[in-house]
Amino acid sequence: MSGVTPRGGDVTHLTVEQEVERLRWQLAISAGGVGGFDWDLVTGHLTWDDRLLELFGYDRSTFRESIEAFNERVHPDDLPRVTQALARCAETCGEFDAEYRVVLPGGVTRWVRARGRALPDGAGRAVRILGAAYDTTDTRDADARTSRVLETMPSAFCSLDRDWRFSYVNAEAERLLGRSRAELLGGDAWELFPDARGSVFEVEYRRAAESGEPVAFEAYYPPPLDRWYEVRAWPGPDGLSVYFLDITVRRRAQEEAEEARRRAEEAADRLGLLVRVGEDLSATLDTEEAVGRLAQHLVPGLADWCIVTLVDEQGALRDIGSWHSDEELRPAVAAYRDARLPALNERSFLHRALRTGRPVTVERDGTAALLDVLAEEEARDLARLLAPESFAMLPLPARGRTVGLVSLFRGPGRAPMPPQDLLTALQVADRAGVALDNARLYTHQHRMAEGLQRSLLTAPVEPDHVQIAVRYQPAAAAAQIGGDWYDAFLTPDGATVLVIGDVMGHDIEAAAAMSQVRSLLRGIAYSSGTGPATVLTSLDATMQGLAVDTTATALVARLEQVVDDRERDVARLRWSSAGHLPPVLLAPDGTVSSLAVHPPQLLLGVDPTARRSDAAITVDRGSTLLLYTDGLVERRGASLEDGLARLQDVVAELAHLELEALCDEVLARLVPAGHDDDVALVGVRLHPLDRPRPAEAGPHRVPPHPPTPLTRD
Repeated sequence: MSGVTPRGGDVTHLTVEQEVERLRWQLAISAGGVGGFDWDLVTGHLTWDDRLLELFGYDRSTFRESIEAFNERVHPDDLPRVTQALARCAETCGEFDAEYRVVLPGGVTRWVRARGRALPDGAGRAVRILGAAYDTTDTRDADARTSRVLETMPSAFCSLDRDWRFSYVNAEAERLLGRSRAELLGGDAWELFPDARGSVFEVEYRRAAESGEPVAFEAYYPPPLDRWYEVRAWPGPDGLSVYFLDITVRRRAQEEAEEARRRAEEAADRLGLLVRVGEDLSATLDTEEAVGRLAQHLVPGLADWCIVTLVDEQGALRDIGSWHSDEELRPAVAAYRDARLPALNERSFLHRALRTGRPVTVERDGTAALLDVLAEEEARDLARLLAPESFAMLPLPARGRTVGLVSLFRGPGRAPMPPQDLLTALQVADRAGVALDNARLYTHQHRMAEGLQRSLLTAPVEPDHVQIAVRYQPAAAAAQIGGDWYDAFLTPDGATVLVIGDVMGHDIEAAAAMSQVRSLLRGIAYSSGTGPATVLTSLDATMQGLAVDTTATALVARLEQVVDDRERDVARLRWSSAGHLPPVLLAPDGTVSSLAVHPPQLLLGVDPTARRSDAAITVDRGSTLLLYTDGLVERRGASLEDGLARLQDVVAELAHLELEALCDEVLARLVPAGHDDDVALVGVRLHPLDRPRPAEAGPHRVPPHPPTPLTRD
């Protein structure tokens, strides 16, 4: 062996203690199945036991007991390294540790791991090296197989020793970590990857090392790696084994899917907002009710707080609604709403949006921007309290003009309104503007139509001992007028004529036709003094002759009283119906009956030659007669018979009321909100000539009185 030669001169013997130690060592390695060697550095004599001879392919006859015999078997590539290790052991009187290949006769190569220690003489010089060696071929083969697997696997793998230094790195780990194996092996993990300090990587690695339990997590490492990793780490006796995958593509796909889901949810929220606003705005045609609640729909989805403003036909502004996402700040918003319009100057953002008809936005320093256009200190103080960071003033357009404005404010903790939210707000503003204009148009049309209708209906007469109450309720929809009418007047012979009718149609033409029919009937009944059937027959012929092209139902009734009736405190009721609904009679004893005409007779405007007849009954004074149009009893989804029965039940329940209250309560109970047909009602109560007559029985409903036919035309 080069570098180590036998020492010349006197042979230095071992001490007793060293000899004892050498014997103990020989016994130990023999018991462990490990080959032992004893190299005398003074004489150069090398002693091997049988196991070591076997490992190196020698027997007692062929082994020359010298270091040269050892060198002959060591693989040429490993010999310099092993020789240097032995020399260093002898020179330092230290330890020897080496793993190397042995080439046996026949060319078979095996791996041997040898460890030894130098023994000094009295002067401290090494005189012997004692050691042991064992076969590591199987371990090396297993390690090689493992290494081949780790090198070819598509996942990254590395090992960190207890000092957090890389002790193994496979090829995939080199690629993912962006460093060569030469840079990584032996390098400190925290120095090589400083961004890992304090991150989930360090936290989880140290937790695994301290707890002895494996960990698994996903984490992002910033540039230059800029990757997401799925990591599993297992602690072991030598440190930490780490397996990791690059999941950047998967994570970004998840993030894109999450972003798409978020965008879809936002789109659904925006659509839901538009639907809710549309439903709310269409639920009423009252101007302020339709738009005043708009702020509550826009907060907090689009803004932290909001104010809704109306613009009247003269261009004056009026704030009608406000809302804040923070309940405690709602009074402050309401106070600012009341104070801001008088305090705003003409340079204000609200007036600019009104003048241009376009949105005006401020994306930063919103409070300062508001203070710059507010002149009154109260409004300025409230603006400071509410502290908007950004805002948008949006016009509410309708039919080429601005009918209102919406002011949307966001606080400092919220980003300015993004384009998508602004688009949604503009869509809401468009719907609100149209709804607001429709509401105004409805109000104008409804008032005009109702005024026209009422102008065509005169006040009832007030004959002695007969109280007459009339009611008219227009349909809820604007301009739905013209069909229903009533009349009550005295004839020269002292009779009281009562009329109820319904011209087909609900428009201005129907109103004109109704006016003609009503006037013709009134003239015929007054001038002729004939019975109801004759009046209706004459009216039908007159309508044909004057080309009044319409159809209508009508009921004419006459209250008559002769001397004998007066003495008996009764009155005679005669009536005829041209296809109209039967009157309801409430007797003084609370009995309720329906006064139908049998057989039913034709409507007006169908056949003027049709024969008509009167029906007549005698009624006690104290009785109440109700004439009405179909809007009182006809409902979608219910039969007419049910409606008529319901009317009689309600009248029976209300029999104790005075006539005016009775009419009001009948309408309240039978006519729903938003009804689609107008209603006319005539109530007649025959008071006793001398004194009121109390009811003799509780309210109930009985089958109708059979009317008595009087005449046929």
